[in-house]
Amino acid sequence: MLGALGLEDTHEAAYRALVSVGAADVPELARRLARGERDTEGALRRLEQHGLAARSSARPGRWVAAPPGVALGALLTRQRHELEKAELAAALLAEEYRATAAEPAVHDLVEVVTGGAAVAQRFLQLRLGAHDEVCALVTGDPVVVTGVGNGAEEQAADRSVRYRVVVERSVLDQPSGITELTAALGRDEQVRVVDRVPAKLVVADRSLALVPLASHSSEPAALVVHAGGLLELLSGLFESVWRDALPLRLGASGVTEQGPREPDGTDLEILSLLLAGLTDASVAKQLDLGLRTVQRRVKHLMELAGVTTRLQLGWHAYERDWVAREP
Repeated sequence: MLGALGLEDTHEAAYRALVSVGAADVPELARRLARGERDTEGALRRLEQHGLAARSSARPGRWVAAPPGVALGALLTRQRHELEKAELAAALLAEEYRATAAEPAVHDLVEVVTGGAAVAQRFLQLRLGAHDEVCALVTGDPVVVTGVGNGAEEQAADRSVRYRVVVERSVLDQPSGITELTAALGRDEQVRVVDRVPAKLVVADRSLALVPLASHSSEPAALVVHAGGLLELLSGLFESVWRDALPLRLGASGVTEQGPREPDGTDLEILSLLLAGLTDASVAKQLDLGLRTVQRRVKHLMELAGVTTRLQLGWHAYERDWVAREP
């Protein structure tokens, strides 16, 4: 628990034991810790360096614990200061990187990463570095990386990062497939399914993408794609697959597919009035509906169309003949 302050488990155990007894000599503390006296004395000296323990002036040979509120508070303050300096350094480096990457050379737009450990590390960095959204296409043949469930999503959820994932139907047949998808849906990730996805792909914030390469050799590889035309193409590919995929829902019977549903009559009336230029409040008044009901139905229509803005919803409404093209 105190590892974040630079203490190893053995040092933390020694400090906790010393706090519980108030004062102790090395042999007594060694018995409590079930460790050798030499290791115990080394741990006490380490605690002394951190200001967490000191030799008793009243009783030679015994050690006393420093008050946790004071000693640990000082360590926390120092750690916060170090973190603030690290954050400032990271911000300065990011600004320098943006300045030098404003007009990157063509050969800098794509990196080739080789080796399973290197690919997995870049994949983790990409997801943990996302601020807004992570989009993923997941095939039924995972090599190094998967689209759901290895801890990064939980940390992303804590930072309110949105996840949209499209999986191949064969993922549902894998032993751990349902378990991982259930966990993903439980984190309020949006998951959809198609028969096949064109390629494994992860896109973070529309600014960075990772494309694992199908390799016949024993060494996995991946492309890391930076901002540019290729990244826009990959983002468009994801949106195209997402639009045609079927949503997965988590119910009492487990993970199930939700088939396509056409808007009902009320949905179509709401769409027509919105396209006519009415506000949500005006639409609600015209149709004798609650404002929240109108907004909830519009949100559902956007999910049904696979879009993120109302402008896109209007375009899809015409494309799918949800509203008449002629008055």
